[in-house]
Amino acid sequence: MQISETLTTEFPGLRVLEIEITNLKIRKSDPQLEEFKRKKQAEIRGRIKSLDDVKNLPIFRAYRDFYWKVGIDPTKTRPAGEALVRRILPGKDLPTINTLVDSYNIASAESFVAIAAFDLSVVSKDSLLMRRAREGEAFLGIGMDSQIELSGIEIVIEDQTKREIIAVYPYRDSDASKVTENTKDVLLMSCGVPGIPDEDLNLATNLTQRYVESYCI
Repeated sequence: MQISETLTTEFPGLRVLEIEITNLKIRKSDPQLEEFKRKKQAEIRGRIKSLDDVKNLPIFRAYRDFYWKVGIDPTKTRPAGEALVRRILPGKDLPTINTLVDSYNIASAESFVAIAAFDLSVVSKDSLLMRRAREGEAFLGIGMDSQIELSGIEIVIEDQTKREIIAVYPYRDSDASKVTENTKDVLLMSCGVPGIPDEDLNLATNLTQRYVESYCI
């Protein structure tokens, strides 16, 4: 993916790691994955003692700082990894969406890094551009009832071939390119922002690939 020069100048350290995984067999759920999910949740509860500790974790602070700069209030919309950890700590389980989403959610909760996923039958992976939004652009994200109008401060990923926004970065992916049980090939992104070290992005990427290949191939 190409990142616009204006963004790399404004946000040194803005970086995305991408992996492509093909020939997937995605199911609604898997008993072994559910057991693995419970194991990882217990490990996370052992690492983080209380909800009060969450906001001070360096990776979450980096995402929060970035969110403020791109027009997203992180006190209302939590960074993805933080939202998952905050769900786990009080004793709730991670949601069951499908085996692909569940696999990378575990990787995100474990690494704290936001993970994005796009169905490659819908997205042109070689024509992706990260850029600043244009005022008035429309976006329909996963879980949204209707399109929102962007203000122009947001960071977006555009599929230039289709001239469509596939994500508001690193906040929400497009409903049109979401992964379903019919998805066969997927593009996964570990979403970096300034202040997140390369080793953390590499860890998130490695965990994501390992878990997806374990439960979706």
